[in-house]
Amino acid sequence: MARKRSAAQPDPATEAMRQAAADISRHPLFAPLHNRVRFDRETGNACPADGWAVADSSGVVHLHPSRRAEPEVWTWVLAHALLHLGFGHLDDRHRRAGRFDAAWNAAACATVNRFLTHLKFGRPPIILPASLPAGDEERLAEDFRLRGIPAELRGVGTAGPGPDLAVGTSRRWGQPQQWEQLLADGLSAAVQAAVAVAGGELATLAGGAGRRSRWQRALSWFVASYPLLGPLAAAFDLVEDADLCRRMDISVAAVSAASMELYVNPQAGLSDAECRFVIAHELLHAGLRHDTRAGARDPYLWNIACDYVINGWLIQMGVGEMADGLLYDPELKGRSAEEVYDRIATDLRRFRKLATVRGVGLCDVLPGRLPRPGEAGYAVDLDEFYRRALAQGLEYHCAAGRGLLPEGLIEEIRALSQPPVPWDVELARWFDDHFPAVEHRRSYARPSRRQSATPDIPRPAYIAPDDPITRRTFGVVLDTSGSMDSALLGKALGAIASYSLSREVPAARVVFCDAAAYDAGYLAPDDIAGRVKVRGRGGTVLQPGIDLLERAVDFPKDGPILVITDGWCDRVRLRREHAFLIPAGARLPFVPRGPVFRIV
Repeated sequence: MARKRSAAQPDPATEAMRQAAADISRHPLFAPLHNRVRFDRETGNACPADGWAVADSSGVVHLHPSRRAEPEVWTWVLAHALLHLGFGHLDDRHRRAGRFDAAWNAAACATVNRFLTHLKFGRPPIILPASLPAGDEERLAEDFRLRGIPAELRGVGTAGPGPDLAVGTSRRWGQPQQWEQLLADGLSAAVQAAVAVAGGELATLAGGAGRRSRWQRALSWFVASYPLLGPLAAAFDLVEDADLCRRMDISVAAVSAASMELYVNPQAGLSDAECRFVIAHELLHAGLRHDTRAGARDPYLWNIACDYVINGWLIQMGVGEMADGLLYDPELKGRSAEEVYDRIATDLRRFRKLATVRGVGLCDVLPGRLPRPGEAGYAVDLDEFYRRALAQGLEYHCAAGRGLLPEGLIEEIRALSQPPVPWDVELARWFDDHFPAVEHRRSYARPSRRQSATPDIPRPAYIAPDDPITRRTFGVVLDTSGSMDSALLGKALGAIASYSLSREVPAARVVFCDAAAYDAGYLAPDDIAGRVKVRGRGGTVLQPGIDLLERAVDFPKDGPILVITDGWCDRVRLRREHAFLIPAGARLPFVPRGPVFRIV
């Protein structure tokens, strides 16, 4: 039994031709010509068997009815034929003896091929010469008639070895078509489309406008209608990503001058005029290099000062409309950003509550490019994510008046929102609280070196207070059991030594504890850091060492005690000021009353 023939498949040649015609019709340069030309693919038309296409003077392009090629090749062939019409190569004035001679045909094809080579549109089905002759068609044709057509320019048209310019006989048009004017219209449209591509309005020259967002329309407006900021707008990439803005806390917009990217929040809900104002604001930030002019100034306050100045300028120029909440003060008119900064720096409490275009407490002038999904730096630390989520939730809850919350919960969330203080900074503050700076005094009891200018005048010397150990010392109870890590001991003892030297503590009372207490006496800071020998390696019993210090006659009654342990110790009781220094992640087996510093 014979098998049934499958459904008819589309002709590959026809499909490639349709795709090429669609590409031509979407290109702004060729669209006016394409809409007025008739394409003939009927068998027996003027196209030769070994050719691709022939254009005639009546506006008909004769295409090979069955030749197969890729769409890019047919795109080049169609563009070649249309340019013959647009350049006026088929005008009656170019005929000789009622036809277009070979010299004129070769000169016309050389001109069209040179134009398509620069345009880079489509792919030629033939190998073009490495260099095409320059000059207009009239001069080239006369030269070819006198000296002959060069061999490399023969057969470079779309009709094989024959001519691709023909005299038409069609009566389709009631009046002659202005092909050159149609090409001029296409050139004008192509220039406008190129400007739109530069401004982000179009993805490609022939890609179609599509539906643009307000931010895209605002950016393209500067490219097309505002020369002052047009070059900046054309150079910046518009990043309109709601997820990125949510992750980086960008409420409206931000700019990175280093990467030439403008970040906008599509969910900001601004009007077209407000979007123009914001884009101009960010472009001026970048163009005036506010990211590098801050110097040693506070970055956020510098950003606030620049916002005041820029917004004042934009209001004067009438660029868009300023959105609600942006910074503007008419009293600052005519002042530079540096002057405004010096003025607002005197009231930090007030101005740190103001908002930039990015948000409250955030700079909209970014130091660099923001990472994208999959790039290094994109992921958010879990601790940071949970802290920020709870902080934002608390802010929204309170702003919406959704009910009362426990005071303890609010305190916990606000505490999490604050960045953690490094352990060494906390330890330094503990030293500052217990050991204020020594007030040196001058005394003639020990004269200083005399100045060479006035050797006869004795001068007083700075002297430290008497008996400093009894007033500026502290105790160290060091856990020397087998569970203590040597790296932990090194960090702890090094920090104690450095802070003792910085606060002018001459010596500290050190006690080693494991199964028993070993009193090392008073040690200088250098000895604590470098020459301490850990003696015991038994179990950890800290209370005897603490009792030894609290009962010592030569240890001040108000001297604080610092306990260094890994947490694997017994329960201790201290009756004076104290603190614990333990590794990160460790826990004490009791509730401490003094501060706990965790070594990282």
